[in-house]
Amino acid sequence: MSSRGPGRPRSEPARQSVLAAVTHLIGREGYGRVTMEAIAREAGVSKQTVYRWWPTKAAIVLEALNEGAAEIAPATDTGSLSADLRRFLRRTVAGADGRNARLLAALMAAAQLDDAFAESFRTGFLARRRLALRELLQRGRDRGEMASSADLDFLVELAFAALWYRILVRHQPLGRHFADQLADTVLTLALTP
Repeated sequence: MSSRGPGRPRSEPARQSVLAAVTHLIGREGYGRVTMEAIAREAGVSKQTVYRWWPTKAAIVLEALNEGAAEIAPATDTGSLSADLRRFLRRTVAGADGRNARLLAALMAAAQLDDAFAESFRTGFLARRRLALRELLQRGRDRGEMASSADLDFLVELAFAALWYRILVRHQPLGRHFADQLADTVLTLALTP
């Protein structure tokens, strides 16, 4: 949930309705065509409700993605770096495919145009996903499943860089094969002293 100042508390059903509405509308019409008014109409809430709780449409999308990311690709601990990494990347890639790819690309575009939103995107959604993967890799290192000299931050960047490139350029499909290639590459580099 995004932070907000004092005032009337949010109605959780209305909030969920707005988050679902923005996801649905952007998937159907694209980010650029969606307005705050359309979101309110789709969610069945007043425009004032939407404007009171979120300053911009990008903030609504960001909140929807933050909530969805933890559900789509939670960091699990099976006791195996390979299994955990493969599962995390498969679920992350699956969560970034289809309608969500449009949402993610739209957010990245918005971040290029709005410095305040870029900071929120970077320290919110992006930081949470990076941290989840870094912790997964750290657990593997702690169990001795990778080289102690492996640069965890670089491996995290490498994984997400490849994912974002596919999301933004759309030159190749996202999917299980891509997720497995990515996992194999990260594991190979993690084992290299």
